[in-house]
Amino acid sequence: MSQSIRVAVLGAQGRMGSAACTAIEQAEDLELVARIGSSDHLEGAAEAGAQVVVDLTVPSVTKRNVLWAIENGIHAVVGATGWDEDSLAEVREALGGSPATGVLIAPNFAIGAVLTMRFAEAAARYYESAEIIEMHHPDKLDAPSGTARHTAAAIARGREAGGLGSVPDATEKDELGARGAVVDGVHVHAVRQRGLVAHEVVQFGGVGEQFQLRHDSFDRVSFMPGVLLGVREIASRPGLTVGLDGYMDLG
Repeated sequence: MSQSIRVAVLGAQGRMGSAACTAIEQAEDLELVARIGSSDHLEGAAEAGAQVVVDLTVPSVTKRNVLWAIENGIHAVVGATGWDEDSLAEVREALGGSPATGVLIAPNFAIGAVLTMRFAEAAARYYESAEIIEMHHPDKLDAPSGTARHTAAAIARGREAGGLGSVPDATEKDELGARGAVVDGVHVHAVRQRGLVAHEVVQFGGVGEQFQLRHDSFDRVSFMPGVLLGVREIASRPGLTVGLDGYMDLG
């Protein structure tokens, strides 16, 4: 029997972190060696012998956590949001000094959400119009969500591959911002409402038809298969990977 992978969870006291701890403890091939909360020192993960840290913290600290993990030669599976291109560039640079270390930054760990992003890229080349509505609980700190940003980027790639220009929109006046944010040329609308967890609707429109993709996470347990996939695969995936689809056989 192969040796268990030793895992530490950062943000262990949060809802996602708590769910991740439970999932790791229930997995026969994984061992939870440290629960790191906001008042704990990161060194506790290294002292516990963690081979992988799962970062489910907040945007203000996640980059610092990942750079610390790289410096210590610990793989990092990251679900915290707030990453931009400059931050990703810092991670790539740091990984240059630790080439065997892997970092996975996943905008969404739900398998259905990953498939929605991939399907959206495939569909985008065939429809003149495309918009995204993302819906989350009101305690979410960022908007639009990382998933929506990732989806918009996928749609933009699909539109470029299909030779499409800008999404048609004759709006000349929008003083209140009713048309939402524009991410990679795609309008994104963010809803924050009590009772929601994580939901996304991608709408495509063509002459005489509408095509809609929708994914709903009703419980944070829906993210755990993706978290466990990342933990199990990351040692064999050195370097930076953005998006769980990089670990999935999607062609």
